Amino acid sequence: MYDKEISDAKRVVAEFLNEIQLKRGSLVVIGCSTSEIAAHGIGSYSNAELGEAVFVAMYEKLVKAKLAVAAQCCEHLNRVLIMTEEDAERFGYEIVNVIPQPKAGGSFSTAAWKHMKNPVAVEHVQAHAGIDVGDTLIGMHLKSVAVPVRIEHPMIGAAHIVCARTRAKYVGGGRAYYNEALE
Repeated sequence: MYDKEISDAKRVVAEFLNEIQLKRGSLVVIGCSTSEIAAHGIGSYSNAELGEAVFVAMYEKLVKAKLAVAAQCCEHLNRVLIMTEEDAERFGYEIVNVIPQPKAGGSFSTAAWKHMKNPVAVEHVQAHAGIDVGDTLIGMHLKSVAVPVRIEHPMIGAAHIVCARTRAKYVGGGRAYYNEALE
């Protein structure tokens, strides 16, 4: 039913992973508006089936790449994130009590809750990289220095895609030498 959107989602993740090198276990945050994918204004056309189709397509590819995933909820849940309990504990994130629904959290995060093993909600993360589907504003959940990642086809359905990775902060000024491996 959503073959094009599933294909787009898989392509976006493949292009994203091709452009960056993340260590095994790194955290990727994804914000996704199914309304935007379906060519409607953000928050106006929640679609559970579309959210599930896109989530599964993206999640399977990221997990296969041995990455942790946090799905950002909408502003009605203050953009909390859904992730596995194992990853929340590994990263030291405090668990909060809420379960996303299509109209309170969003269809994408609701799908995350459904498909992740032992899902939990956390208020804040500091992800190593991220994919923003439909301009959902994931920046608050990235580490301090975010760097844009350009992909060749930045669309899922009608939704604009913005990708980012993070890097270590530069400190020390003009006399300092920097470790290129941390770029």
